[in-house]
Amino acid sequence: MKKLLSTFLISAFGAVTALVIYNFYIDHPSESKEIIEDKMVNISYSPYNNTSSKTIDFVDAAEKTIHSVVHVKNTSISRSSSSIWDYFNNEGERKRVGMGSGVIVSQDGYIITNYHVIENATTIEITTNENKTYEAELLGGDEVSDIAVLKIIGKESFPYIRFADSNQTKIGEWVLAVGNPFNLTSTVTAGIISAKSRDLNDYDSKNQSFIQTDAAVNSGNSGGALVNTDGDLIGINTAITSGTGSFVGYSFAVPSNIARKVFEDIIEYGNVQKGLLGVTGFGLNSSSADEFNIDITEGFYVNEVQSNMGAKKAGIKKGDVIISLDNIKIGKFADLSGYLSSKRPGDQISVGLLRNNEKINLNVILEKNTNVSFLGMQINNTTQEELDNLDLTHGVKILNNRNGSLYRMGIREGYILSEINSSPIKNTDDLKSITSNTKINQMIFYTPDGEKERLIFE
Repeated sequence: MKKLLSTFLISAFGAVTALVIYNFYIDHPSESKEIIEDKMVNISYSPYNNTSSKTIDFVDAAEKTIHSVVHVKNTSISRSSSSIWDYFNNEGERKRVGMGSGVIVSQDGYIITNYHVIENATTIEITTNENKTYEAELLGGDEVSDIAVLKIIGKESFPYIRFADSNQTKIGEWVLAVGNPFNLTSTVTAGIISAKSRDLNDYDSKNQSFIQTDAAVNSGNSGGALVNTDGDLIGINTAITSGTGSFVGYSFAVPSNIARKVFEDIIEYGNVQKGLLGVTGFGLNSSSADEFNIDITEGFYVNEVQSNMGAKKAGIKKGDVIISLDNIKIGKFADLSGYLSSKRPGDQISVGLLRNNEKINLNVILEKNTNVSFLGMQINNTTQEELDNLDLTHGVKILNNRNGSLYRMGIREGYILSEINSSPIKNTDDLKSITSNTKINQMIFYTPDGEKERLIFE
């Protein structure tokens, strides 16, 4: 009897269980699937901003910036060949009129523009987006960075653009170029950041580190604003590369961090304060990495550490590879020069190094720049120890040679320049008397091994 009751209970329990399963899983399959997925599947996702209902809108950025970008008219006295902007006065002097753009960066009318826009200016005239015209004075400029600072004469208040941190810009980020191409005032074009730290000429002395964009820029845009979608300044439009002289898809801007530093230096000191790390070298590639048995193909290889400079004092050595400055990646020379261009003497920076394929960090205090630029070369005074090692009594040292002609003649960093036109060169001050009007007939160099090389120019 007990066995029969047990069998009955088991059968009843099985029937009830089958009925529950049927009702739950078969009769309601959609609810069943929801519950199973909710309990058993781990879903990975990133936060989603609901932008599908709207497109990227440049209207606010354009509205914020267009009233702060001005038309710059530069009048200068010139005897060069004529152009469509040239005309003659009664005495036969030629007045040359140049056009460009400028960016108001303060309420009281301070303007940043390109150096080449106002070079040799005798008078500067500013026209705002509201078609108001003002005179402006030139406060200073830096030919190397191609940045100049103007001040509108007057006491009115002006709309201005805020600076953004250009180090934080990203490749692929949307940008606007605002300026006055072909005298078409208040023109706005859009594009993306195509690349960063672009140097257009490896053999000049300008150490360029441009932001490259595909926003249309043409003649007259120089000195105008490159802004992000918030309408904040990330660069000063400066150059294009083109075989026709018109935009063909590439434009270049001085990063705002460099422009701001030059602006502040000119306002405070009257000239640009340049902080030096105190090293010379070159950007790595796969060939040089193999040659020096280095595991990476990007970075700045330290070929020489200058005595009495911050790098030497901090412990940087020849053969080190600089891979970061203040945690900003350094992949090539333009990265290094671009970041240092935003710093001043006395600033302390954290230098990330690769030494013997191990990473280390050193804190370096930047020193005042005593270098001079001469014929496309960066030159500094030599130490007595360096002269003694070569058995020389005088000479200045080549730190970097970006003069293509001299480079092809074999003149490299580390060479000593001892004479020009039979006159001894004892220090960099002796080079200041040699101007672009000086005809150079001969130069005498010494190699790092002490061999004499005479260059004769006809």
